[in-house]
Amino acid sequence: MARPVKRRVSASQAAARMTPKGTRPDNYVPEQTTRTGYDELPPSPIWVPILLFSLLGLGVAVIIVNYLAILWETSNLILLLGLGIILAGLVTATRFR
Repeated sequence: MARPVKRRVSASQAAARMTPKGTRPDNYVPEQTTRTGYDELPPSPIWVPILLFSLLGLGVAVIIVNYLAILWETSNLILLLGLGIILAGLVTATRFR
């Protein structure tokens, strides 16, 4: 099947407007609110970022201690615990405003 032939336009036509200027109605008022509604919510309490970084740091620390086998024998369950704590920190990050 043959391809359709592309229409060639000159450089002056390429920079021209496709729709005529002034197509917006005169009584148009843009919407002032967002669709998510987060502009109405207050900022997060101070404990949210503290909890966020504490969970992330604790999870990394648990994984490092597990890797180095300082306090206990290396275990996959301890690794999963560290990853779960990091995941809890990421979930907390989604609630931060």
